[in-house]
Amino acid sequence: MTIAVLALQGAFAEHEKMIRSLGADCIELRQAEDLKKHYDGLILPGGESTVQGKLLRELGMFDTIKKQIEDGLPVLATCAGMILLASAIDGQIAGQPDLYFGTLPVRVRRNAYGRQLASFHAKADVAGIGAVPMTFIRAPYVVEMDKDALASGNGQILAVVNERIVGVRYKNQFAFAFHPELDPDTRIHQAFLDCVKDSIKVA
Repeated sequence: MTIAVLALQGAFAEHEKMIRSLGADCIELRQAEDLKKHYDGLILPGGESTVQGKLLRELGMFDTIKKQIEDGLPVLATCAGMILLASAIDGQIAGQPDLYFGTLPVRVRRNAYGRQLASFHAKADVAGIGAVPMTFIRAPYVVEMDKDALASGNGQILAVVNERIVGVRYKNQFAFAFHPELDPDTRIHQAFLDCVKDSIKVA
């Protein structure tokens, strides 16, 4: 089983270390040519979502990755990765360049916690996993998830901290506002790998 990690910018090395510790292989996606390699799942790391989106466009990677996600490739997105997936972003100006995949039916708010809580730690339940440590760094959060997605059973709210949604799942997409790769608890990454294994069996 091979997991591709978007390695254009941001905190990708920590994800790679954790994935390898759980027995899976990793490759880095740095240029369009890398997208021709075989991989069974994808990680979109934290960093700067606008920078990542621009680089994906400039390097000719955006459309291919978007189609892979739409076609069912399992994806784990953290912090900026959640923003990259979101279908709506608070404060986004109409007519701005399309730098976000829009595959996850949620509305998110960027840098949502302000200066005093720009970085903080919490411990809270993640559905199906239990209480996990959570490291937030200039984190977004989900303002709302599409009602139809929730009603259909394809969408699920996975985690809430201080009455704000910080973890969701929609079909093959897992998105968290925090950085599970920065804490020693491996259960979120393991749950993602289990999903990847299931997708391989179906294929």
